[in-house]
Amino acid sequence: MDIFGIPSPAFFGQLLLGLINGSFYAILSLGLAIIFGLLNIINFAHGAQYMVGAFVAWLAFTHLGINYWAALLLAPLVVGLVAVLIERTMLRHLYKLDHLYGLLLTFGLALIAEGVFKNYFGVSGQSYEVPELLQGGFNLGFMYLPIYRAWVVVAALTVCFGAWYAIERTSLGATLRAATQRPDLVQALGINVPVLLTATYAVGAALAAFAGVLAAPIMQVNPVMGSNLIIVVFAVVVIGGMGSILGAILTGLGLGVVEGLTKVFYPEASAVVIFVVMVLVLLVKPAGLFGKQA
Repeated sequence: MDIFGIPSPAFFGQLLLGLINGSFYAILSLGLAIIFGLLNIINFAHGAQYMVGAFVAWLAFTHLGINYWAALLLAPLVVGLVAVLIERTMLRHLYKLDHLYGLLLTFGLALIAEGVFKNYFGVSGQSYEVPELLQGGFNLGFMYLPIYRAWVVVAALTVCFGAWYAIERTSLGATLRAATQRPDLVQALGINVPVLLTATYAVGAALAAFAGVLAAPIMQVNPVMGSNLIIVVFAVVVIGGMGSILGAILTGLGLGVVEGLTKVFYPEASAVVIFVVMVLVLLVKPAGLFGKQA
């Protein structure tokens, strides 16, 4: 059966690929949106934190025998602790300065991390095996659905909407938002605002590391895997609206699907379609689809 003149296996295969890419865009954009929306920092190190998360999973399995399921907890914890160190020693001095300072600092950190991993591991990719429980797939008739790729979509969406609910619908989220808007009042209520800000940056970095572990069995684990993705993720955040958490999630998923379908109908444009959408959105609504005008 053909769909718009395209064989259905090819059409649904690209649709699935778009959903997978959209899941990565969503979870990475979510981390960026949390950090910018609550800390006012443009975290260009997000791609490096994604890469480090994948490497932690690979190194833990290769040298310590730690399996995939434990790595889903270990990698975000390790990257989150490193993020705590970065926030406490460097980022907290930039909150009241122009966005450019935070961008330059995190861009420099990303280059350092990428250079260190290139020096030790080179640029060739390292393979990471799909866990035994998630190997194989289902023949749906119109397409073959690999179990691991379905798991990636479900896991990413669960984490994304769980984080959105925690920030937008709980008292802890309300406290976080208040701490970034009126830290003096929140501090007066006896709440340790610096600890909240540190935790926020750590959570954003941990989300990137979680995405890195999810990506490890699909993509080659290599030092440039984050830098290849971060520009697209920033475009997604801009389209959704800087600081909009729900916008980051929905826009990431939607643009992943758009990119996947573009590979079916007009493959030559698939590499630039997200940036074309970004230009069109900024012309019509400079604050982004879900953003608020300043």
